[in-house]
Amino acid sequence: MDTKVLLVDDHAILRDGLRMVLDAQPDLKVVGEAEDGRRALEMVEALHPTVVVMDIAMPNMNGAEATRQIKRRFPGVRVLILTMHENQQYLSQIVSAGAIGCVLKRSAGSELVTAVRAAARGESYFSPSLATMLLDSYRMQLLGEGEDESSLLTEREREVLQLVAEGKNNQEIADILVVSIKTVQTHRMHLMEKLNAHDRTELVKHAIRLGMVTAE
Repeated sequence: MDTKVLLVDDHAILRDGLRMVLDAQPDLKVVGEAEDGRRALEMVEALHPTVVVMDIAMPNMNGAEATRQIKRRFPGVRVLILTMHENQQYLSQIVSAGAIGCVLKRSAGSELVTAVRAAARGESYFSPSLATMLLDSYRMQLLGEGEDESSLLTEREREVLQLVAEGKNNQEIADILVVSIKTVQTHRMHLMEKLNAHDRTELVKHAIRLGMVTAE
């Protein structure tokens, strides 16, 4: 039986390339594509893929948050992160979110095929440089160093934080999340309290540090 794969990336050209690589394998089949994490959740529910190949930095809902929600709602689905960032904070987010592995975009190709097959078997796969970084992170945790701010926030607060960092106003956030403006304002107030932030600029800095958005 073919391994069903869902591709999630906000760049259509990259998705096309990944589809060609994966569909060329006799045991792998790309069953769908999504441009952001929010759409990915809908497609996981509709298509029941075995493996989701997920970009980490995407608008509306980033890959780490989408992974958290997929693992909560569909625990049997394996999520493999594809990223261009060799970054400790990104890696910590990926692991804590429940991803089964991570491949660097510059290594995509034969390495991605290997990683998808490993994920389908329930095995972890990380690009070599990321595996070394992961081990270093684990050592830091054993020594009691570092703290993951995202653990302080609720699922909805993490969603609001990313949307705030992307420059969306309260009305736009309310429309995307299908909640009232008052609810959005309450979430922003809680974010400022929990993160000890005094304005939107400080919230953006926290979002960048958490790997939700990139500093461009």
